[in-house]
Amino acid sequence: MKNIFKVIMALLVGLSFNACEDSQNTIDEVFGYETGAILRTISVNNALLNSSDPSTEFSVTIEEQDEQDGGLLESLDIFVTIRDLTVENGTTPPSEALVKTYPASEFTTGPVGLPRITATATFGEATSAMGLSAADYSPGDIYVMELRVNLTDGRTYGASSAAGIITGGFFASPFKYNALITCSPAPGDYQVDMHDSFGDGWQTNAGNGGDGIHVDIDGVITVVGMCSPYGGDNIGSEMDPNEGLCTGPASTSFYDATTFVTVPVGAESATWTFPGDTYGEIFFEVYAPDGSQVYASGGPGEAAPGLLPITVCATN
Repeated sequence: MKNIFKVIMALLVGLSFNACEDSQNTIDEVFGYETGAILRTISVNNALLNSSDPSTEFSVTIEEQDEQDGGLLESLDIFVTIRDLTVENGTTPPSEALVKTYPASEFTTGPVGLPRITATATFGEATSAMGLSAADYSPGDIYVMELRVNLTDGRTYGASSAAGIITGGFFASPFKYNALITCSPAPGDYQVDMHDSFGDGWQTNAGNGGDGIHVDIDGVITVVGMCSPYGGDNIGSEMDPNEGLCTGPASTSFYDATTFVTVPVGAESATWTFPGDTYGEIFFEVYAPDGSQVYASGGPGEAAPGLLPITVCATN
């Protein structure tokens, strides 16, 4: 029994030494010559850039730590590169550019005694730095923001010098962040032409009626859909004519109907969501305020449920 106890104690001591040794190796690697500073992410405050508003900004709060607990900090640079994910309007090659520099004097002392700052870059600043025009980006593209810390001894650290041990976990020091480009919707009346190939109105996510298309404008839902004529079997659904949410058929048929969705001036967001098509009979088109077609679902039953790719950006 004593021998077993001695073996267990030896194993525990060995594990303790190994744990301390691994921990020390991590610290040495972080604070060694080749990785002498980190930028710990405290919070990502905003990572959405509205292309309709050049003043919208990427914002992140970070804390700098080096071998002298901030004593080597000279400055912080913000660089930006575009990742073009919308091939429909062509491809913009990556073009890294310096957006701005924060000197050490603009940092404050955080709660643990290390330099801390909230670094920002507006959509307008980042776009101008890369020399891009409105034809070079679209909602859905990404601006990659990279932070680089410069030390008083001439060393600079950024994403290329960050090892896996510091990009995540406690150190949370990726140096690089994605900011998604969005846009404010163009204001005005959007025309929706609705059709049903069987001629009995819409049965979306329910056999006799169901929900309509939901247009979410800054959190306010507008329902779009063609009324279903199935009376008692449709009571309470959004496609029930008695609910006042759907649009009745044109003339005396249930094949076609038209309605309008009004996006007010100053709206910041608008998303369109289609609930589905139980019998494969539904199709529809959406037209922007200027009359141009911005979405066509295809033939009957071809529209998949979910978010619709309807994006018409407001102009400044």
